[in-house]
Amino acid sequence: MFIYFWPNDVPREETIEAFEQAFSLLGFSPCKNGDYENGYERVALFLDDEKKPTHMARQLDSGKWTSKLGGLEDIEHDLTGVEGKEYGKVAHCLKRSRRS
Repeated sequence: MFIYFWPNDVPREETIEAFEQAFSLLGFSPCKNGDYENGYERVALFLDDEKKPTHMARQLDSGKWTSKLGGLEDIEHDLTGVEGKEYGKVAHCLKRSRRS
């Protein structure tokens, strides 16, 4: 059984709008790209060909990205390193000020 958190104030939909709204409640806002920027955290949202969210990656302090691939271990990769049929393509990047 899968149990996950979803904010009460966000429609429980698999849409980019709902995911961006959920991340905005955590202080993230859209940004132009996935370039590393000191003092900020970034996440990247992946979409399939039908514009449905399929995956999320988080940027590490090194500038590389990390992803959880199902039940496997977390991996490090370049931003587009997991793009493909299973995970879709990077569609949106979001950032927030790094918490101290």
